[in-house]
Amino acid sequence: MSARDELIVKYVADLKDKCGVNPDMDLLTKVTVGCGPSIYNTDSATVAGSQQSELDTMKNNFLIKKLGLAESANLDAGIDGVMEKYGRSNKNKYRVVVYYLLAVHFGKESVYN
Repeated sequence: MSARDELIVKYVADLKDKCGVNPDMDLLTKVTVGCGPSIYNTDSATVAGSQQSELDTMKNNFLIKKLGLAESANLDAGIDGVMEKYGRSNKNKYRVVVYYLLAVHFGKESVYN
């Protein structure tokens, strides 16, 4: 099993156990690949859900640039909803899981086709 496959197993566990989501494996794999080498770095592989600068970066670089969404209050509300779903007290929020949940939340799965 490759290192990426091992990480995907962790992401699936988080989605099922912490978020109550049965993931689309094809989409999850594409989101994982889309995150590139950042998934292998301990710091960049996770999201600091309580840091505003991290949330702003996620909004600008992922939601607006990658998913092509327009700037609006809905973006902040979507991020907030995903953070709530993942569990605010959960300190280790995987970036791939957050991005997967955001793509599904905003109905932008087609970006990964």
